[in-house]
Amino acid sequence: MVARVHTVAFEGVEARLVEAQCALSAGMPAFHIVGLPDKAVSEARERVRAALSTLSIALPSKRITVNLSPADMPKEGSHFDLPIALALLAALDLIPPGDAADTLALGELSLDGSLLPVTGALPAAVTAAAEGRTLLCPAACGAEAAWVEAARVFAPGSLIDVIRHFSGQAPLSPARPGEVARDATLRDLFDVKGQERAKRALEIAAAGRHHLLMVGAPGSGKSMLAARLPGILPPLTPVEALETSMIHSIAGLLDEGGISRARPFREPHHTASVAAIVGGGRGAKPGEISLAHNGVLFMDEFPEFPRQVLETLRQPIETGEVMVARANAHIRYPCRFLLVAAANPCKCGYLAEPARACGRAPACGEDYLGRISGPLMDRFDLRVEVPPVAWADLDLPQSGEASASVAARVAAARARQTDRFGGHERVRVNADAEGTLLEEVASPDTEGRALIARVADRFGLSARGYHRVLRVARTIADLDGARELRLPHVAEAVSYRLTSGQRHEAA
Repeated sequence: MVARVHTVAFEGVEARLVEAQCALSAGMPAFHIVGLPDKAVSEARERVRAALSTLSIALPSKRITVNLSPADMPKEGSHFDLPIALALLAALDLIPPGDAADTLALGELSLDGSLLPVTGALPAAVTAAAEGRTLLCPAACGAEAAWVEAARVFAPGSLIDVIRHFSGQAPLSPARPGEVARDATLRDLFDVKGQERAKRALEIAAAGRHHLLMVGAPGSGKSMLAARLPGILPPLTPVEALETSMIHSIAGLLDEGGISRARPFREPHHTASVAAIVGGGRGAKPGEISLAHNGVLFMDEFPEFPRQVLETLRQPIETGEVMVARANAHIRYPCRFLLVAAANPCKCGYLAEPARACGRAPACGEDYLGRISGPLMDRFDLRVEVPPVAWADLDLPQSGEASASVAARVAAARARQTDRFGGHERVRVNADAEGTLLEEVASPDTEGRALIARVADRFGLSARGYHRVLRVARTIADLDGARELRLPHVAEAVSYRLTSGQRHEAA
């Protein structure tokens, strides 16, 4: 007889169904695991042997063969311990083989038989629900997996609890979902003095998920502004929360099974590698752009990132997903993020201040910002110059709007976009619109069309730049509550596409 238990192998955020088969046969006593196991899976036999010994269960003097099917799919991770142990227990008739066959299990075994937490419980629960199977996972993962309401989840603390559950001695209660994680203390825009144009650009970026580049001298407030972006973004929708949490589950970032409705805010250091930003490494894990899915990716000191890292952002920005291609794996991760980049105007940072500028101006600024390639620069919808704030102005009373007021306008604009794009699966915000759909929703009036035509002809807007101006104009109109795209909306959108010199020339 061959005993069967199901588990999963992870390919990106997808959990592929795997069948753990165990057969006992005559021959020299041995314990083999086959089916492309990695080192961690191969070592499972020793952990299983020790855990069973702790429970006073002796392995039979037979040849034990465990096959992980399909055999041509790589198996990685310690979560195969529990399904291998269950298949062996079913083959020994210590648990009912029929019940074991209807179970999807994952978990790492300690030598004393306790179950240790593993990553990926949430996507495993999604697969269990789709297959109509019961999920068995460690107690520490139960609250996370139970967020998938369609799946029946049991979360034992040890292997003896599993045996008692299957034998009916002490049936387990279904696991309950963890608490919704509370938002951390959000910083308020009210704390930022001055920088009204940059605040306005931040609001537009949040409303339509438009990529933003801020250029300014050191200490002008670029990082301070970016840190306040989460405070004006709407909370994740249930669908977005599940998408984001599945990625964080694979990366092991979910805390005590709690799912957060706050949008991710990732800020990698400029020494980060390509694998850290895009994804890769051992097991082709998700990178920062995927961990920022449905949230914000803030890249401070943008020109200081290696050129190779910056260029890898171009395709994910356009497609909203990234393919991590390795010799033994091709993994696809979603990565629809809002990119906020901050940069100094030159190496020393004081290009715009004649009293402090270096002797290489303006060539130093051109060389420094020239590290950002033209194709990548073309993908920023909003480009804002952030001037330094005079020290005397810091003593003035606080002015401007609080984040709550701005967040209300952003939420209203997002609601209009949800109504507009409700029938389009891959389009959620204005930044996603393209082709005929963009022409339908962002067609300006006669004066607006004439303005953007003059700007495109005078400053050589690319086709991508032309469409991005229309998307930003549509978002400005949504913030204004306007159905029609008029000249003021187009003019403001164009102003964020040009430098200060180009704006004066256009005027």
